[in-house]
Amino acid sequence: MRIALFVTCLADTLFPEAARATVRLLERLGHEVVFPEDQTCCGQMHVNTGYPDEALRLVRRHVRVFAPYDVVVAPSGSCVGSVRHQHAMVARRAGDERLASRAEEVAARTYELSELLVDVLGVTDVGAYFPHRVTYHPTCHSLRMIRVGDRPLRLLRAVRGLELVELPQAEQCCGFGGTFAVKNADTSTAMLADKMRNVLATRADVCTAGDASCLMHIGGGLSRLRAGVRTVHLAEILASTEADARGAGRDVAGVAR
Repeated sequence: MRIALFVTCLADTLFPEAARATVRLLERLGHEVVFPEDQTCCGQMHVNTGYPDEALRLVRRHVRVFAPYDVVVAPSGSCVGSVRHQHAMVARRAGDERLASRAEEVAARTYELSELLVDVLGVTDVGAYFPHRVTYHPTCHSLRMIRVGDRPLRLLRAVRGLELVELPQAEQCCGFGGTFAVKNADTSTAMLADKMRNVLATRADVCTAGDASCLMHIGGGLSRLRAGVRTVHLAEILASTEADARGAGRDVAGVAR
């Protein structure tokens, strides 16, 4: 299958390993991954902060760039949620019904990574090896907006060497929420403290999730505590193999063995 990678802003600028891991994983499974170089921001932050005109231009570009592809994948539930639930809305509010229809067509072919693997490619065991104690944080957009359900957990349970530990109060928000963390810093920090307390209670080596944004927030807090717990994107875990670990003394996600 030929799959277009929608890289997302955070993966492109701050966490490129999540995108690289997505490519490695899909290619290992026998698929061709292409990267449309004209892609930019999906416009989510513009919509969420009240800039519909700027968002409209980004929606037009996104639709133009990804319309030629039958399948689009992103290592982010948040950005996939924006494509599915905001793009057509932005176009309709601007009175552009043709763009709205095209946006819906692109959205119907756009998947978060765990959705693509489980629902489209029909795999849960991707041949990964990750010998660590891991807990999973279900991010708000993946949980409530695109409803990935237990797909990430099914993938993690099939990873050899991985000990999956349930996260207490897993469905609680970590407090990031994009600009929410900036505009409501005190509330965000309090929510983060609750999330970190629950992560530490698992005694996990690694906290994983499908969104780099939430991992950035949680990881920043954990690093300041010097807690010894790392945050690793789901794609990086699924891309890890025993051969990688043998060759470097650490897995693809950079966690020492």
